[in-house]
Formats: sequence, structure tokens, C-alpha cells
Amino acid sequence: MGEKKIKSFKEFWPYYVGEHRSPLCRALHYAGTSTALALAGMGLITFNPFMIAVAPVFGYGPAWIAHFFIEKNRPATFDYPLWSFLADFKMLGLALRGKMGDEVARFYGSTHPAPDAPLIVPA
Repeated sequence: MGEKKIKSFKEFWPYYVGEHRSPLCRALHYAGTSTALALAGMGLITFNPFMIAVAPVFGYGPAWIAHFFIEKNRPATFDYPLWSFLADFKMLGLALRGKMGDEVARFYGSTHPAPDAPLIVPA
């Protein structure tokens, strides 16, 4: 990141939203997070450790592909693994309520901001 170290989830959230400006990137995150939840849940219900073990691969795989090939940035997971994990669920929750586009617009002025659009609302 090269910037100051983020010290709270409140500071992290606008950064995370900014790293997920593309609706396609967000869609791949939603697919990955949902699939990982389903696999982990089914693994717990059926006592299948393999399903639990592969859940992170199916969760992070689409997300990382989205970052490298769509957003062309480095996944926040590499620098902030816990906050990134929590933010994935917050983003999915907002999306399921139809509010994630509004959240992007709140921080970056548009539901489809340019990659270099500045943060307009500080944390």
C-alpha cells in the first residue's frame, strides 16, 4: 500500500470499498463468498472436512481473479486479512439489501467510479 497503516475497521472500510469499484469485481466477490459459505455450511452439516477445507479456495479464488484482472490491484487480504474477511461479509450483506452501490457512491461519488476517483467522504 505504501500509505499510512490503517488502524481500525472504520478507516479500512472506505479503502476496501475503493478497491472494489467495479460491479463485476464485486459480483465475483459475492459469488465467491456465497459459495464458500455454502461449502463450509454443508461441510459442517455433513461432517465433511474436505468441503470445509476447499471453501476458502472457492471464496478467495474468484475475488483474487477479480482484483488481478478487473480492478488491477492487490487484494486487501494480503495486508489486512481479518478486516478484509469481515468486509467481504459486510459488502455481501449490503449487496443483498441492494445498498452496496449506494455505499460506493457515498465514498466515491458514483456507483461506477473511475479507478482514480478520489475518496469524497473520509472514514
